[in-house]
Amino acid sequence: MLEDIEDVTAAATRLAGGAPLQSTLDVADPADWLALDAGVREVAWHRPQFLPGWDSASLPADLTQLGESRLALALCHRDGRIRQEAVRQSVRYPGLLPLVVIRCADWVGPVREHARQLLREALNVDSALDLAPLILRVGRRDRGAFGVDVLGQILRQASHGQLAVLFADPDRIVRRFAYRLAIEGRLLRPAELARAAAGDQDTVVQDLCATAALTALGDEDAYEGVLPPLLSARNPRTRSAGVTALRRAGRSEQAEPFLSDRSALVRACARYVVRQQGGDPAAWYRERCTAPDAPELPPGAVIGLAECGNRADAGLLRPLLAHPAAGVRARAVAGLRALDCADAKQMRPLLDDPAAGVVRETAAALLPSANELPADWLLERTSSERPRHVRVGAFRLLDARGGIVALRAAVGLFEDPDVKLRTWAAQSVQRWHPSPDGRRGDAEVGELLDRSRHLFSDHMLRRRKWEAGVDS
Repeated sequence: MLEDIEDVTAAATRLAGGAPLQSTLDVADPADWLALDAGVREVAWHRPQFLPGWDSASLPADLTQLGESRLALALCHRDGRIRQEAVRQSVRYPGLLPLVVIRCADWVGPVREHARQLLREALNVDSALDLAPLILRVGRRDRGAFGVDVLGQILRQASHGQLAVLFADPDRIVRRFAYRLAIEGRLLRPAELARAAAGDQDTVVQDLCATAALTALGDEDAYEGVLPPLLSARNPRTRSAGVTALRRAGRSEQAEPFLSDRSALVRACARYVVRQQGGDPAAWYRERCTAPDAPELPPGAVIGLAECGNRADAGLLRPLLAHPAAGVRARAVAGLRALDCADAKQMRPLLDDPAAGVVRETAAALLPSANELPADWLLERTSSERPRHVRVGAFRLLDARGGIVALRAAVGLFEDPDVKLRTWAAQSVQRWHPSPDGRRGDAEVGELLDRSRHLFSDHMLRRRKWEAGVDS
């Protein structure tokens, strides 16, 4: 793999000596071809001794007798006239077609036109499948649309089995292109599209395939092969498409379990389907949240109640702050915050919770009340003896308070064992400014700023001290 200029220089030297392309670079990797194309010109400028001594003022007389390896260098040459002649001669070497693809987006018009003509004549389904990743990457450049258009024309003739090679390509741009062609040509059955939507990691492919799968359905029986993959997908967008389709399939009752899904999007879609059937999602949530110690209570049901309930439902959520499941406690805190019913006094103990998710939600809920919390109590929780998530939550609240309390906490974390927390503390000090209502001339501020001297230039340190009324 050609990763830097040293690799390209070595590759160019071997090609100049006649080494085969296959032993010089990974001919199946688009990145290697692009690196060779750009790198040869850089080598020509800075290390010309490693390349053939072609005169840029006139075409080399032996260009027609060049072998494949040296012709590859000519295709990457900085002189457009040499590139143009190299394109003409490359018709004899199918292995150079990747460089012809790159030349189709060349900035020199005659080079570009000759390369496009050659690509149009040379490309077939098999070579298009091999070159698709490179063509699509070049297609992102200026003047790169031609190759993508030709690729589409050729691959529209491909069968489902041939396109399947591109469905598994690691480049998501290639998979998107292939699935669009397959959907346009109706090469995939709805069940295959549903499995693709559930299995692919790219959200664009997921949306494309899920939408196409549901659009292609006509009768109720066909849902049997489509809904299970969509409803069991890990991606929330795909699951939400399946949940929404339950109504069209006449299976609205199957949407109820998704009211407590871990995704807010899926829960919203499930509530829509249940309401269309005449159900009451809020009542469903309340029924499940009435037993505060129920071990099987799903966290999604807790936050779901806050999403569609009202402030009166806070009475059901407060007992869940002591639930044995951390997920339920975290969602109860988030739910009370969403209902604007988060009581600082009741939430404070949860800042010491053993679960990081609970402390994170608690800190977010306490932010509006940060100035009302005891500063010493929060500073105690930034001690290195406390768990990391507790230190993070406490510092988040101290930082929100501002003033000397925030500066004191940040400087105290300079020696914290966690590198991310140390970095956050340093950034907090760098953006610190005295509070308008703070006491000017506080000697402690000067001392803390002196301990932070390594974070400032001399000018900025004097400026901060001047703002705080402290002598430099």
